[in-house]
Amino acid sequence: MPRPNVAIIGASADRTKYGNKSVRAHSAQGYEVFPINPKGGEIEGLKVYTSIGELPIEKLDRVSLYVPPAVGLSLIDEIATKGCNELWLNPGSESGELAAKARELGLEPIIACSIVDVGVRPDALS
Repeated sequence: MPRPNVAIIGASADRTKYGNKSVRAHSAQGYEVFPINPKGGEIEGLKVYTSIGELPIEKLDRVSLYVPPAVGLSLIDEIATKGCNELWLNPGSESGELAAKARELGLEPIIACSIVDVGVRPDALS
C-alpha cells in the first residue's frame, strides 16, 4: 500500500516555524511530504515546489496550510483543482471566509493542528 502524501503549503526552512515542524512531523510519521513555498529550493532534504500545480502526483491525501488566510484564499481554487481528501487549516491560517470558500469548492476544511493529528507535539520539535 502506498504511503499517504501531504502538501505543506507555507513550508519553511526555518526550523522554529510550524511550516518546518509540519514537514518534519509528517515525514517522521511516514508521509510522503511535498513542501510548497514560492521561493523553491530545498527544505529538510526535500525538493520544494513553488505551487501545488507543480506536484508530480494526481491527487493529495492531505493539504496542510501554514499561510495567512488571505494567501490561503488566493490558493484555494488551485487546491480544489488538484484535489485532496483532507484540507487542514492550521492555527493562524484559518478564517471563516476561507472555510466557506473551501466548502463552496467541495472541500471540507479541518480547522485544527495537523502536527498534533499525526501524534507529534509541535513544542517537542526544536
